[in-house]
Amino acid sequence: MSLLVVGLNHRTAPTSLLEQASVSATDTAKVLHDLIAATHVTEAIVLSTCNRIEIYAEVETFHGGVADISDQISRISGIDLADLAAHLYVHHDARAVGHLFSVVCGLDSMLVGESQILGQVRGAFRAAQAAGSVSGELSALFQAALRVGKRAHSETSIDAAGASIVAVGIQLAASSLGILGEEPVVPVAAPSIGAGGVASGQAGAAPEAEQLPLAGARVLLVGAGAVGSLAAQTARRAGAADIVIANRTPARAARVADLHGGRVVGLTDLTHEIMMADLVISSTGATGLVVEHDAVAAALSGRGGRPLVFLDLALPHDIDPAVRALPGVSLLDLEALRVALDGAQVAHDVEAVRSLVAAEVAGFLDRRRAVRVAPTVVALRAHADAVVHGELARLHTRLPDLDDREWAQVEGAVRRVVDKLLHAPTVRVQQLAGAPGGDSYAEALRELFDLPREVPAVVSAPDLDLVERS
Repeated sequence: MSLLVVGLNHRTAPTSLLEQASVSATDTAKVLHDLIAATHVTEAIVLSTCNRIEIYAEVETFHGGVADISDQISRISGIDLADLAAHLYVHHDARAVGHLFSVVCGLDSMLVGESQILGQVRGAFRAAQAAGSVSGELSALFQAALRVGKRAHSETSIDAAGASIVAVGIQLAASSLGILGEEPVVPVAAPSIGAGGVASGQAGAAPEAEQLPLAGARVLLVGAGAVGSLAAQTARRAGAADIVIANRTPARAARVADLHGGRVVGLTDLTHEIMMADLVISSTGATGLVVEHDAVAAALSGRGGRPLVFLDLALPHDIDPAVRALPGVSLLDLEALRVALDGAQVAHDVEAVRSLVAAEVAGFLDRRRAVRVAPTVVALRAHADAVVHGELARLHTRLPDLDDREWAQVEGAVRRVVDKLLHAPTVRVQQLAGAPGGDSYAEALRELFDLPREVPAVVSAPDLDLVERS
């Protein structure tokens, strides 16, 4: 058995494909049932968010497991596997563990450090438990991942990194608009993204500062995911007078509008809304440009020369970089924000979480290897104990005149000899389990000592480098 994750996310697939492949809460049980019914999958968990669809599984064979899971994602999305394959990534065993730990800590999120993914992973795990599709190693993996995620958010400042980027972006935008001076000062701590997927706090809350960075400004948000929701709250707290939300999914836009006080428009209205806006914040996660040069140029004709600032929080970019050449237009992107935000601190926070993840992955894999060789060690000890018991029984019939004290000395000597002979191989097999091909040492012990086959055998893991794409 081995661990496997197959999926696609905002880095590898367009938003439209992610929406097609998403699994609703009501459909999760059926998808899990279909996965377990597949030939090579024994356990499964489905993690489906607005930015990713990933299936974690324990599989009997590597290639068979990849095929079963990929076929399932193809059926969910309705996209032919040949077309879907270019967007899929596969991680196996050690890298699957590392990927999940990175995901739950927010390192793989569109906005680094966002904490909502922790709740989403917990929800995926509970759904699999309810469906009876998880136990054993996969259950242990997700329990460990949730613990690692909690550590990352409680022991480091990673959850503030992404929120700070949004806050500083709005400060810089306000400076470009002339609302503030040239040196922006963040008035309050940036809000955080809660486990429900939206920025925490009240819609009308305002910062305790003498000057609101966006006082009286009209803000257009393109995209209503976690980043868009955070941007909406930050803009409202900064004093924005009007917030407009445009999104592919109107229901999601309406949710953000209800939470933070705004109105919803269609993506077809972008040119008009850009003409009316002071600040445009885009965070759709699309793989192509959403706000194009020609649309912005057309919008400028009705602005009367008012300055216009674009804040591009998307990766890859939503906004055509060519708009920088248009008169009165400023464009801020993630790179500019990281420089303004004291990139050293952000890098320090990210590196701290990466170090934590690396240590936790190593510890989990060590524990996993120990569990895998444990049946062999137990079987070997049981086999030795049976041999000692049998030989002592025969010896007792041959030496009937020994008193209890003498017999205890004989029995103790025999057991000490056996224990000393077994100590080195049982300790070394657990140590060697961490080396490449380490499982083979346990299997060698089974063969050499002719251990019973009913004890679960250790299965050698396939080559980790066969398929690793991200």
